[in-house]
Amino acid sequence: MGEADRNHINERRQPRRNRLLLGANENALTALFAINAMVFLTLMVVQVGMYAGLKTPDYFRLNVMEWFNLPSSLVKLSTRPWTLFTYMFTESGDTIFNGIANMIWLWGFGYVLQSYTGNSKLIPIYIYGGITGAFFFILAHYIMPPIFDMRGVSGLLGANASVMAIAMATTTIAPNHRFFTQIRGGIPIWVFMAVYLLIDFAGTASSGAAFSLAHLGGALAGYLFVYFLRKGNDGSTWMNKFYHKLTHFFDPKNPTSNTENDLFYDAGNREPFTKTSNLTQKRLDEILDKINQKGYEFLTNEEKDFLNKAADNDDL
Repeated sequence: MGEADRNHINERRQPRRNRLLLGANENALTALFAINAMVFLTLMVVQVGMYAGLKTPDYFRLNVMEWFNLPSSLVKLSTRPWTLFTYMFTESGDTIFNGIANMIWLWGFGYVLQSYTGNSKLIPIYIYGGITGAFFFILAHYIMPPIFDMRGVSGLLGANASVMAIAMATTTIAPNHRFFTQIRGGIPIWVFMAVYLLIDFAGTASSGAAFSLAHLGGALAGYLFVYFLRKGNDGSTWMNKFYHKLTHFFDPKNPTSNTENDLFYDAGNREPFTKTSNLTQKRLDEILDKINQKGYEFLTNEEKDFLNKAADNDDL
């Protein structure tokens, strides 16, 4: 439940219109795709320009990609700490197929995650997975003797760890959700996750152990996010509040109140999620507000029944 159900209800009350494959405009999944695509295309333009200027591939790698690449050495990381974030949004031309695979996994699991938890969890989980994956990647170069010599030389690029976090969070929330439902009822999502984990677990016994451990670290982050969320600790709250303050830094401190917007957005001026017995627009907005903030799984049975009735009510 989430954007998909919101769109379903709205479609029953409005003329049918085409929807983006990734969901409604301005959602988190679309934003992640856009960021990854823009970074990739920008680097590709720079790379092509350097090739046209007779620069070698090594020149591009050493003078451009190094500033996005997460180093495996803490000493080197201290000179470019921003790579802790840039690496998880960066795919180079050399890893284009890896990038395409990441985006397919991101779409498949991310869309399901948004439908269960709302729009506010996806990007925080992506970032938590990337940071945890980076920690495991660097740690591996300090505790695993076979790859000691690669410390300072090896680097990490790509969204693998972040996508792994989203995949694990989705599987933890809805392990029996099914893909490819046209094939004998579909394949449970946990099957895909199990295969994903086994591949990375096997990789820990190879020279690429640090990369596999980074992916497993991302999976751990996704699992822990959902675990603490169910305990009442939402790890996305502070991040969303920070983003809101950042994007509204120059807004007037006392903006003029808008009655229509207050009905949906201003939770501070009313008791949130107040129960009403009738099928009203206000009640519907309160439930959709709750889904956006917490996710569908936090709705009561009464609220779920209300949504089902609202979807069948053409006059609402």
